[in-house]
Amino acid sequence: MSEHKPQTIIQPTDFTPLGQAPTPGPRHKQPRNYAFMLAAALIVAALWFLFSARSLQVTVQAEAPAQVSLSGLVLPLGERYLLRPGDYQVKINAEGYRPLVSEISVDDRDSQTVAFTLQPLPGRLTVISTPPGAQVLVNGEAIGETPLEDIEVNNGPQVVELQHPRYLSQQQDVVITGRAIRQQLDFTLEPAWAEINLDSEPSGASVLLDGELQGQTPMALEALEGSRRLLVQRDGFAPLNRQLQVIAGQPQDLGVLQLQPAAGTLALDSIPSDASVTLNGEFRGNTPLVLNLEPDLEHSLAVFKVGYARHDATVSLGAADSDNRTVELQPLVGEVRVEVSPADAALYVDGKRRGSGSQTLKLTAVEHRVEVRREGYASVSRKVIPRPGLPQRLSIRLKTEQEARMARIPRSITTSLGQTLNLFVPAEMAMTEFSMGASRRESGRRANEILRPVKLQRMFYLQTTEVTNAQFREYEASHNSGLTGGNSLNKDKQPVVKVTWQQAAAFCNWLSRREGLAPFYKEDRGIIVGFNPDSTGFRLPTEAEWAWAARANGETLLKFPWLGKFPPTATVENYADANSAYITGRVLAQYQDGHVVTAPVGSFGPNQNGLYDLGGNVAEWVHDAYAIPEANSPRQIDPMGLQQGDNHVIRGASWTQSRLTELRLSFRDYGQSGRDDVGFRIARYAE
Repeated sequence: MSEHKPQTIIQPTDFTPLGQAPTPGPRHKQPRNYAFMLAAALIVAALWFLFSARSLQVTVQAEAPAQVSLSGLVLPLGERYLLRPGDYQVKINAEGYRPLVSEISVDDRDSQTVAFTLQPLPGRLTVISTPPGAQVLVNGEAIGETPLEDIEVNNGPQVVELQHPRYLSQQQDVVITGRAIRQQLDFTLEPAWAEINLDSEPSGASVLLDGELQGQTPMALEALEGSRRLLVQRDGFAPLNRQLQVIAGQPQDLGVLQLQPAAGTLALDSIPSDASVTLNGEFRGNTPLVLNLEPDLEHSLAVFKVGYARHDATVSLGAADSDNRTVELQPLVGEVRVEVSPADAALYVDGKRRGSGSQTLKLTAVEHRVEVRREGYASVSRKVIPRPGLPQRLSIRLKTEQEARMARIPRSITTSLGQTLNLFVPAEMAMTEFSMGASRRESGRRANEILRPVKLQRMFYLQTTEVTNAQFREYEASHNSGLTGGNSLNKDKQPVVKVTWQQAAAFCNWLSRREGLAPFYKEDRGIIVGFNPDSTGFRLPTEAEWAWAARANGETLLKFPWLGKFPPTATVENYADANSAYITGRVLAQYQDGHVVTAPVGSFGPNQNGLYDLGGNVAEWVHDAYAIPEANSPRQIDPMGLQQGDNHVIRGASWTQSRLTELRLSFRDYGQSGRDDVGFRIARYAE
């Protein structure tokens, strides 16, 4: 049989239709519910802050406790702070330090540290000195005078120095603590002077130290240390000067200083002035001057000047007396007879006109300048010193401008190579017009020796000797004149040979530049292409100059370098003689000159015009381009030939020649290449 459970009785409930149900009343919340919700929110916020905040440590470098505050939401934890990432303002304060305000940024790192160093406030310094009134300097900068109280000074090591006008300076090293801490320095200054005691005889004299009045003797004064100038003075007495070396704290007693009576002063002048003066035999200077005389004594005074009588006198002055004197010196006069030519020329003495023509002048016995002038003539100035009792004569002849110009031109010049050139003035020559060449009837004449008239007008210089090897090597150091038949042609004093005409002309241009003259020859890339006839630079002699210098003998022309016929009977030049027969193959019979090849220049006597080796030794290049003159050509003045030419004229005989044709002075040769018997000499125009 089944078990039966008890039956549950279902009770009916009240049923009210929807439309008839009653309206419910209001519900009231409890306060604890709000507190619970707020606490929950705070917990959530705190948890959120704790989980999102970062740790920040703030360290402060200072010797006093520091108060740190940060802006914003910050949770302090000892030296650390919890705060969220972001920007914050930090304020730090500590006693004795300057407040610090700074901005910091906190990033996402879990732990961060920021450090700050506070700047201490200046220290407060008090400086006291005995005596007060000393200038106080800190590190060389003045900050005031003692007593100096509670002055701000930067912390750290400082040098404090005190200076007082009359005391020794003192300084002290001090470390300023800073942080407004008060410190005090006390100084006792040592005096910078010494006491000086002095008196004078007589007393009552004024005493000045370094120019400042201190009082009257007898007295004691305080002098600052160092070198001091002491002056003691009293009316009627000479000032007394002393240089004192004063050491601080060490007194000095100068005792009684003896004053000397003041010297008398004599202001002395003379007519004329600038006269010499001696006092008691000692030179004192030239007038005007002031003399100091020892008082109440007689002194010997002498005043003298060249050209005037000596003035001697005795002078005496009392103490501190003064006097003025002017001495008029008496002139000493001498007689000078000046003879003038031309007779109407003006005469000047010391720049002042004294009439015209010859005169007898009475002049003081000093140096005078006598000048003679006339229009159209060169003025002449002479110096003369007249002598009393001894008449003098001065003769002055004026030269025309032309004569004066000629007088200024030297008759001889020497180059820097030692070459001597003599001046030839056509206006002074007995023969300036002559015929170059030779008559057809002359024995030995060649076809190129056609007679042609020439005239010389320009003054010219001509070298007395031929150019030597040594002189040419100053221009071309590598030149070698060589040797022939085992005999040297290259010795220093032998004439240079184996030079072309171009080399000879280039040497002339080089020497012109060396001597500061405009070159005579025109050059194009080292080649002579013409010449400038107006130049006064060195050149080769023209053929006309060479012919005149070789042949002119007064008013006649020589045929040979000697007087008479061919052959020569005496040794006159270096020709081909028996000594050189084995080289030349020909000789001048019965002629001996003693040289196998070229002789040193000037080995034989000069010709009638003072020139050496013109008719022998070596033949010579001349300036002119070679040409055969036309017959019956008109007279030429200072002919120079063509500007250019393939060949140039060679004049004169040489050591290789001996025949009549070659030894004649009218003999003409030509060429362009160097030969062992051809050299040259130099010339130039004087104007």
